[in-house]
Amino acid sequence: MDRYPPIAEHGLVGDLQTAALVSSQGVVDWFAAPRFDSPSIFAALLDHDGGGYMRLAPEHPEGSCKQLYYPDTAILITRFMSPDGVGEVVDFMPPDQTRNATDRHTLVRVARAVRGTVDFTLECRPRFDYGRVEHELELGENGVLFRAPGIDGHLQSTFPLERDGRDVRGKVTLSAGESGGAVFTVCASGGEAPAPPTVDGLTGQIEEVGEFWQQWLRQSRYRGRWPELVHRSAITLKLLTYAPTGALVAAATMGLPEQVGGERNWDYRFTWVRDGSLSVRAMLDLGFVEEATAFVHWLVDRLREREGKEDEPLQTMYRVDGSPDLPEETLEHFEGYRGSFPVRIGNGAADQLQLDIYGEALYAVSQGREIAQQASYEGWRALAKVLDWLVDAWDRPGEGIWETRGGRKDFTYSRMMSWVAFDHGLRLAEHFRRPADLERWRKARDAVFEQVMDRGWSEKERAFVQHYDGDVLDASLLLMPRVGFIAPRATAWLSTLDAMDRKLVSDSLVYRYDPAASPDGLRGSEGTFSLCTFLYVDALARAGRLSQARYAFEKMQTYANHVGLFAEEVGPSGEQLGNFPQAFTHLSLIMAAITLDEALDAEHGR
Repeated sequence: MDRYPPIAEHGLVGDLQTAALVSSQGVVDWFAAPRFDSPSIFAALLDHDGGGYMRLAPEHPEGSCKQLYYPDTAILITRFMSPDGVGEVVDFMPPDQTRNATDRHTLVRVARAVRGTVDFTLECRPRFDYGRVEHELELGENGVLFRAPGIDGHLQSTFPLERDGRDVRGKVTLSAGESGGAVFTVCASGGEAPAPPTVDGLTGQIEEVGEFWQQWLRQSRYRGRWPELVHRSAITLKLLTYAPTGALVAAATMGLPEQVGGERNWDYRFTWVRDGSLSVRAMLDLGFVEEATAFVHWLVDRLREREGKEDEPLQTMYRVDGSPDLPEETLEHFEGYRGSFPVRIGNGAADQLQLDIYGEALYAVSQGREIAQQASYEGWRALAKVLDWLVDAWDRPGEGIWETRGGRKDFTYSRMMSWVAFDHGLRLAEHFRRPADLERWRKARDAVFEQVMDRGWSEKERAFVQHYDGDVLDASLLLMPRVGFIAPRATAWLSTLDAMDRKLVSDSLVYRYDPAASPDGLRGSEGTFSLCTFLYVDALARAGRLSQARYAFEKMQTYANHVGLFAEEVGPSGEQLGNFPQAFTHLSLIMAAITLDEALDAEHGR
């Protein structure tokens, strides 16, 4: 197997509390449990020798392979084609539909021969706690037990397994129509071992899990031009949501580089207020009210927790259970993906001042009566106190949406989203007749607006710019028309779009900003940011530039991986870079598709 397959050469499976990546070679090279943000068990994607993996594939893969999802599900099929036969590995994790947090999680891997005869090999080499602890191995009649401090890993299969040092191997020969399987279950130390699997039982589970996903997707009301792309994004967002709390993680992985060999390697397995808040609109537009509502309730709980405290009302990010504790440290023993060191766990940006998050939070709460009407008095009081605090806090430099580490600045996007916070707060208070200091909020909203129009505009570039002290452009401002700060066809906005076309757009792909022109405190460069490309499509569609918008949208589709997933960035050679898959990219894809559909329908008189 490749030491480090391309980031894009993976599919995602999950059970709504954690997730695993499966490479197109049949290798699980990322899996953390019992939660997304737990220590890894398989992490060969970050250190081939010490990270751990589980491989189930033909013993001698000589032909081609192809990976696909069973339609409208999170069941992944990896197909191996050779002169001797065609074999498949079916991967999935049964969702826990009770929505209770659990320490027990199961990865099911089913091998089957479609044509001819296929010799499959299984290797299971777990490395618990990011490979920092040793495990004991017990091989018995009912399977294998990997015992590590605080956690057990049970491996059971329908074919014989043998010891391979502290790991295990197994082989099975399957003829056309035959199947075999292996089940890897993690639980707390001393947890009950699962019952041995049977071929019929595994086949039945495939059907049950498939029905779960297809039934969930039937809620979608999307009827536009790109159903497969949009629905794959919706399933991905669902997979990245921690069901017990409704919190959306930014990505399933940590440490994957924005530049191979560089230092921009962050842990994204946490819930950003920004990402989760913007997902609310995307999920509501598709008809997934329950998921949108669950996140808003999680968000309001975070606000209520900080009531009466002197520090900021919100952190930029939290763990999925709402814990604010995310200390950043480096895994010194991991070499990183293709030598991309350091590999970080935790995220120091949690303590940054990013004032835009209050705009995104109020934007989320105000989305649709489905959510806003459910707000309790206590929830409203927490929101009102945030806005009362923001009246005195908005005019301060911060680190901004991109979490730069080059010092605080007066970022235009942060000011714009402060305007959004006041604007949506005023709307909520007036619509639902809630108690509020409307006059102070209104004055603050208007002051923010006038400041942005005055200081956020560059006469040199004829555009709104990243911060007040320069002429650098920033793709985050593509949200300006969507949040209602400026009319989508206003002269100043069209001029800004033209400037971004010149400075940030490369063959329809969009950079966040130019780090050379606006140093961000980090070495190296990065690729185009896929989120920004979809925001660009949204802005073009709103501006009436429909042919350009459709071209950019459909061209961006060609950068999706083979199963429709996107990492954070697209590199210079068209490769996917950064953590994978990224929720922000998939939610912005949904937003862009819906906006573009509506604009095209209006153009054609539908």
